[in-house]
Amino acid sequence: MRIGLQIPSFSWPGSFLAGHTRRARLGTLVTGVTYRHPGVLVKVASTLDVLSGGRAWLGIGAAWFEREHRGLGVPFPPLAERFERLEETLRIAKQMWLGDASAFRGRHYELAETLCVPRPLQRPHPPILIGGQGERKTLRLVARYADACNLFAFVGPEVLRQKLDVLRRHCDAEGRDFASIHRTALGSANLTPGKQSAKDVIRQCETLASLGFQELIVNLPNVEDPAALGTFAKEIIPAVREL
Repeated sequence: MRIGLQIPSFSWPGSFLAGHTRRARLGTLVTGVTYRHPGVLVKVASTLDVLSGGRAWLGIGAAWFEREHRGLGVPFPPLAERFERLEETLRIAKQMWLGDASAFRGRHYELAETLCVPRPLQRPHPPILIGGQGERKTLRLVARYADACNLFAFVGPEVLRQKLDVLRRHCDAEGRDFASIHRTALGSANLTPGKQSAKDVIRQCETLASLGFQELIVNLPNVEDPAALGTFAKEIIPAVREL
C-alpha cells in the first residue's frame, strides 16, 4: 500500500515540484470542474506531465465549495449542471489526449479544435482520478472514464465497503474491470503531540488495505514541522509499504 501527502501541485507549485523532484506524482486532489475551462485544464495537466517527465495526474470533481465560488466571482451552477460539465470535461480530456483535434460540441462546451501540443508523455494519457463518492453519478463516472477514485476515509469502514461495492456494480455495467481502478482514500495525519500518533495512521492504513484500498492520501496540518515530516518518512512510510 502507498501513503502520500496532499500538497498544491498545479500552476507554479506543480512546475516547481516537477523541477525539484524525480519520483513524486503531481496533480490536483481535486480541482473542481468549474474553476478552469476544460481545454485549458487539459493543457495544464499535459504541460505538467511533460515538465515532470511523465508524472502528472488529472484529479477532478464536480466542485462543492459554494462560498469560495461566490467569493472569487466564479459561477457556481446547480449540482446537476456541474455533473454534466464534469462528464463533458472528461470526454474532452480523452479526445485531446488521443491526439484527435476535431471539434467538440457539447451542451456546455464547444471547442473548434481540441489541440494538445505537446502531447503528454504518459500513454495512453495521464491517469484521471475522480474525487467524491456519490453512488448514482460520481462512481458511475469513475467506472466509465477514470483510472482512479478517491473516497473520504473519515466515513468509516462500513460506508467505504458499501461505496466500493457500488463502484464494482458500475464497473460491471460498463464492462470495466474493477481491479483496473486505483482505489485511494483521503484522510488526515495530524502528527501533533496529543493528536495522532504514527501508530494511529498505520492502523488506519491497515484498515483501508483490508477493504481493498491501495493508497491513502493525507493532509498533514503541520507539514512545516520537521519532526512531523521525519515521523512520516521514517516510521509511517516504511510500515505502510509492507501492507
